[in-house]
Amino acid sequence: MRVLQNGDPNAYQIMLSNMMDLFDRVLLDEENPFTFQPYHKAIREPFDYYTFGQNYIRPLVDFRNSYVGNISVFSDMENQLRQGHNVVLMSNHQTEADPAVIALSLERSNPWISENIVYVAGDRVLTDPLCKPFSMGRNLLCVYSKKHMNDFPELIEMKRRANTRSLKEMALLLRGGSHIIWIAPSGGRDRPDPLTGEWHPAPFDASAVDNMRRLLEHSGVPGHIYPLSLLCYEIMPPPQQIEKEIGEQRVISFHGVGLSVAEEIKYGDVTAQSRNADEARGIFSEALYNSVVDQYNVLKSAIFRDRGAVSSNPAISLSQPWR
Repeated sequence: MRVLQNGDPNAYQIMLSNMMDLFDRVLLDEENPFTFQPYHKAIREPFDYYTFGQNYIRPLVDFRNSYVGNISVFSDMENQLRQGHNVVLMSNHQTEADPAVIALSLERSNPWISENIVYVAGDRVLTDPLCKPFSMGRNLLCVYSKKHMNDFPELIEMKRRANTRSLKEMALLLRGGSHIIWIAPSGGRDRPDPLTGEWHPAPFDASAVDNMRRLLEHSGVPGHIYPLSLLCYEIMPPPQQIEKEIGEQRVISFHGVGLSVAEEIKYGDVTAQSRNADEARGIFSEALYNSVVDQYNVLKSAIFRDRGAVSSNPAISLSQPWR
């Protein structure tokens, strides 16, 4: 197993301890199942589920070959949050470990962001027995993804009502200000191209982008939207195809990861020439998605240096803030 080849002489003991903690938490939940509320705050005591998640994913990350793009922009976000503003990260989504990858990448440079991001999470990570302990350690707004809305027709109406409650919780959070929210407008994890096997960010749903933008705009608090790019599929790739049933097989590996953010994209700036509201929604969503793809390509070139020439972009500065 590549995880045992990460260079840490205590790798076996760490892996064994992590797996014991995981099984303890899974068994505990089987005995006394935890139910997530529409807005879930990370459980830090008496058991610290956040630290548990960090410790489990940390040995999977090859920090020597991992990068953060535009680290200074995260400091700009912190300044905005301290002023009572809200921040939304429009991101691609690659693995169940994405929240831990984000937090591990920023825990030295921006620890407040690491621990306080609120993730818009699909129902699968709230119901899968192996996912639940990790989800319990994150701040979550719990929703049912469009991709799985029709999996079981008898549950459609219940899912719609639950999503309405979650939207109300999100609106309340935004009205209070000083919140940073992560959302994947694609509605799920990226998948490899079936013909080439290459991974790339899944297209954004323009309606999901616009719904989030309007919630932010109507909160009565200044808000900012940033495009965020993640590359981390190697450490815990999802199944090749979208699965209907809960209980997918997990495969883990030791590999470099990437996180990058670009400057804020303002709706009015990129839609000024649009002819109508529908066109404006599409233009704004495309601008965010294109930025995510551009950043993704830079991360890919840095992490997979043996797969071709290094992609350069003067607007994206890579660093390793944990060094």
